[in-house]
Amino acid sequence: MSIIKHFLADPKLLLNAVGEGIYGFDLSGNAVFVNPAAERMTGWQSAELLGKKIHQYHHHSHADGSEYPADECKIYKTMFDGKTRQVQHEVFWRKDGSCFPVEYTSTPIYKDKQIIGAVAIFRDVSQQHNTENALREALNKVQVLTEQLKDENAYLLETLNENWQDSGLVGNSDIFQAMLAQLELVSKTDSTVLILGENGTGKELVARNLHRLSERSSQPFVKVNCAAFSPTLIESELFGHEKGAFTGANEKRKGRFELADKGTIFLDEIGELPLEAQSKLLRVLQEREFERVGGSKSIRVDIRIVAATNRDLRQMVEEGSFRMDLYYRLNVFPIRVPALRERIEDIPVLANNLIMQLNKKLGKQLKGISKKALYALQGYDWPGNIRELQNILEREAILSKGRLLDLSQSLNLSEQTGAEHGVLTLAQAEAEHITRVLDMCNWKISGTNSAAEKLGLPESTLRSKMKKLKISKNP
Repeated sequence: MSIIKHFLADPKLLLNAVGEGIYGFDLSGNAVFVNPAAERMTGWQSAELLGKKIHQYHHHSHADGSEYPADECKIYKTMFDGKTRQVQHEVFWRKDGSCFPVEYTSTPIYKDKQIIGAVAIFRDVSQQHNTENALREALNKVQVLTEQLKDENAYLLETLNENWQDSGLVGNSDIFQAMLAQLELVSKTDSTVLILGENGTGKELVARNLHRLSERSSQPFVKVNCAAFSPTLIESELFGHEKGAFTGANEKRKGRFELADKGTIFLDEIGELPLEAQSKLLRVLQEREFERVGGSKSIRVDIRIVAATNRDLRQMVEEGSFRMDLYYRLNVFPIRVPALRERIEDIPVLANNLIMQLNKKLGKQLKGISKKALYALQGYDWPGNIRELQNILEREAILSKGRLLDLSQSLNLSEQTGAEHGVLTLAQAEAEHITRVLDMCNWKISGTNSAAEKLGLPESTLRSKMKKLKISKNP
């Protein structure tokens, strides 16, 4: 409580502590506040800038050296029209004459409904630009290799997936190979990775292989499903608690961050993390230390953080449900996992890989999949992505009496719902898919072999979707 009182008494303490650079301006464009992070990044001390037009010092030219007039400056424009702006692809100039790429947000400041100035929050994205350049070079090499082997398709499938066959990450499409190149590139670093993609695309599989390829592979890989815990329990799960910290805390318990020390922690569904826990996570990202719930001793950890989400975090930032500074900390190296409908050409090798796994799981001796079934699989839109493909193949493997897998029912949603429906909307397709899975599970929503388990969704999320899409057993 004493720390909170200090912050309330002097808000500048908080502004001085953040890792992003912060400038405050009056309506004349003169600097009224410069935090230490801005000083470190630019080399200009606050005493040199306060009361002066910062644009003349660090924003006077574009990256190519051409003049950047003050009346075109996005920060100044915010002071004139009151519009918040998020800006990329610009540079700030240091005191020593060098420049660095920045991303910044300029926000108006109001008092009594009148604009009195603006604040600019910026960060140095040099490392991100260097990583992107290295990635482009790696992708070019992959493209050259792909072109060289294009005429030997059967050999190509075997060769390109050789190193990934046991990992479950298989595919020959350009978009998937580009993702693998990103994965290999960043795995050799300790950079924070944000994995983006729809439900069922294999984000956890990407995270596990990122750990497997890293120098931390012999250390723990700890997963946390941020949507699986209530706001009151998530902090205890992440950071642990001391005995007596709350009702039911009968003994001291280590949190997931302590368990992941020297290894990798995977924060799945990071978009579901409550705001209060977001602020504590930000501190761990910045300082690699935290306190257990109910404790006062700081605990330091050496961890690599990998997060994943199917939500648009940038939109959540704009809506105020996700912290901007945490988003920037997590978004150091984003990897997008493509949806299955974007890599339909990978279905043959994916199906083959899944059938081999099912043979081990079910004690089957399936040799492959029929051409007719393969054609049907490649003509489907896959709203449930690879998880849906896996479920369908497992069902057909259980039903199969021969050595060649076939499909016992149509996958075409419009056929199943009648031609009068025509082209389905995304919501209709999602409703049809959820209803089919519910039917398969005899409308068991939670627990083992339930619809929530097969769809890979928390029970609460499934119930929310059912309510939103008006799905019921007896409509």
